[in-house]
Amino acid sequence: MTTFANAFIRFFKSILPSPFTIAVILTFFTAILALLLTNGAADSQQPQILQIALFWEKGVWELLTFTMQMMLILVLGHIMALSKPVNRFIQSILRYCTSTAITAFLVTLLTMLVALFNWGLGLVFGAIFARKAGEYAAENQIPLNYPLIGASGYAGLMVWHGGLSGSAPLKIAETGHKWEALTGVIPASETILSMMNICASILILIAVPLAMYFLGKRSESSLVPLPAITKETGIRDATVEGAEVLDHSKLFAGLFGGLILLLCVYKAGVTIMAGKGIAFLTLNYINLLLLALGILLHGTIASFLKAAHQAITGSTGIMIQFPLYAGIMGIMKYAGLIAIFSEFFFQISTKTTFPLYTFISAGVVNFFVPSGGGQWAVQGPIIADAANRIGVAMPKAVMALAYGDQLTNMMQPFWALPLLGITGLKAKDILPYTLIMMGIGIIIFGGILLVF
Repeated sequence: MTTFANAFIRFFKSILPSPFTIAVILTFFTAILALLLTNGAADSQQPQILQIALFWEKGVWELLTFTMQMMLILVLGHIMALSKPVNRFIQSILRYCTSTAITAFLVTLLTMLVALFNWGLGLVFGAIFARKAGEYAAENQIPLNYPLIGASGYAGLMVWHGGLSGSAPLKIAETGHKWEALTGVIPASETILSMMNICASILILIAVPLAMYFLGKRSESSLVPLPAITKETGIRDATVEGAEVLDHSKLFAGLFGGLILLLCVYKAGVTIMAGKGIAFLTLNYINLLLLALGILLHGTIASFLKAAHQAITGSTGIMIQFPLYAGIMGIMKYAGLIAIFSEFFFQISTKTTFPLYTFISAGVVNFFVPSGGGQWAVQGPIIADAANRIGVAMPKAVMALAYGDQLTNMMQPFWALPLLGITGLKAKDILPYTLIMMGIGIIIFGGILLVF
């Protein structure tokens, strides 16, 4: 297995440059396809290549709101993971981590549960939990298969898109979203909280932690030689002067965070009382809730801002790559490529096979567009248009894309970088175990799409 992992990593590095470079390559590739497959606007006096460039430029600026939404959902989740209450929760669980099998089970299960609430929180929570488990084992001389525990801490990325922070399901729940003409406004009750997705989530939550438990039983464990971690000194109250007292006031932070939380409760209550169910559950609502919880969990504005400074670097990939994905979307939309690709899906699919084709294609596209939100911007309109033509229920088509996108995160190392940095592991260390998790996911998600 180790030999295979090494070979896979070498192959991956040989064919894939940085995610930003991939986005640039995909931009050129899409432009070339538009040149070859479309004829440009008949009523335009501009050369076709210039039309395509203008389509790209038009698209670049059309997803700025979506870009900020996705940046916030990662940063605010990361901020929560860095709070003292979350750290205390992890510490309270560590006393049960007495073997590789039990530790793998607990890290996997809790990471997946947290990721179903928020993918950014789940990503960082899993990494910190895995690291703390390694430290606990080292301090107490408990033999541990540390790479297996690291892989367990990454498990949340294979369930997040079916959770409460899923990009595609939450985006189509917003009134006036970019592709409303294709998909309509679909509440989360028909996607994230549908019976199909609930069953898929329950099966994954049972199967994957148990698989990691049995792998832990059969794997070789050893003492973990973790390097020492420099303790953060925190913010010293002695330096607080004048109006800075507000930055360190628990009362002030509690008042502000509490008012935002009350607003969230009010919005949810009004929507439910109006008979609209959970229509309030959108990306904006989730981010507002995360802001309130982040401030309340940190207790002071100073602590919140310190965590934000640490967390925001993780969102740079989203900030700089999303405009390129939006430009690709602009070329596909305005040059007519969406209609061409949709026709291809329409010709090869039936109502039964379309969700599976969507699931598989989304998994492949995820290698090149590792952001779920970016993938929805590029692939979403093609899937939506084809689903309408074939007669497949839109919520099922969207969730098929979500399942495929999240599943191949177990092979795509882009989102594993924070975990690898925190745990000190390498991609080749965790890959053998994440591939096993992906295999379980293929069976469960593929089966669910066929049954429902």
